[in-house]
Amino acid sequence: METSREGMRTLWLSLGVLGLTTAVQALIVALSGSVALLGDTVHNAADALTAVPLGIAFLIGRRAADRRYTYGYGRAEDLAGIVIVAAIAASSALAGYQAVERLLDPRDIDHLWAVAAAALIGFLGNEWVARYRIRTGRRIGSAALVADGLHARTDGFTSLAVLFGAAGAGVGWQAADPVVGLLITAAILMVLKDAAREVYRRLMDSVDPALVDAAEAALRRVGGVRGVGQVRMRWIGHHLRAEADIVVDPRLTVVEAHEIAVAAEHALMHAVPRLTAATVHTDHVPLGDDPHRELAHHAVR
Repeated sequence: METSREGMRTLWLSLGVLGLTTAVQALIVALSGSVALLGDTVHNAADALTAVPLGIAFLIGRRAADRRYTYGYGRAEDLAGIVIVAAIAASSALAGYQAVERLLDPRDIDHLWAVAAAALIGFLGNEWVARYRIRTGRRIGSAALVADGLHARTDGFTSLAVLFGAAGAGVGWQAADPVVGLLITAAILMVLKDAAREVYRRLMDSVDPALVDAAEAALRRVGGVRGVGQVRMRWIGHHLRAEADIVVDPRLTVVEAHEIAVAAEHALMHAVPRLTAATVHTDHVPLGDDPHRELAHHAVR
């Protein structure tokens, strides 16, 4: 719950910063008619509003597991990711439409100095939000929050691109503004691709293979573990759950095998960041792999 509260604080503070940035940019769009700045403003607004579904997901994720949702409600973050991807797609469509329309119907841009200032404000606001979201997301283990932070960072660089459009218009290149608008649309589409890939991987229970390697290495170091079988992990919200198979001596009692399984579980919890639960299944060494049991088997025959 503490990690969810920290995520909520990050979301609402970043929403306030981006909301203020968007409001300033929208005012300058109305004064200047810059389609590049309009595209950047729309994208910033969409980025700010992604805090809403993520915030709802964090709240839902706090609910305790029940008999219907036995793993809890952490998957709400994945559903929020789908909403975020849809918002990014919508913003790219709108920005692209406005840029093409302005290419077909060119118009002069007024208040170029204000457009340049708004672009700089957009960059600074997005970069601050990006650093804050990424830092918090990595600390609490929320891939969705980290991805949203990277999204904000990309928005900041697209804001800087508006400066080039204003500079081009300042030297008399009328098509500079819509051309930069199209470039911003392309940048949004790149972000859309990355965000969609992250959401897809999360929905497909993808994890970093390095985490699996760390888990296997930790299990092999546990006393009494003769071998490691399959290790499975999945993200549920911003927490990891794991299932692992270990091989133990077949001559152990149930209690002794259980003690090794508990030790293996503790080793996993310490070796894998953000792992909050692990189920360890013990199996015995196959008969042919135990020379003492093999000799006893031949003696009985």
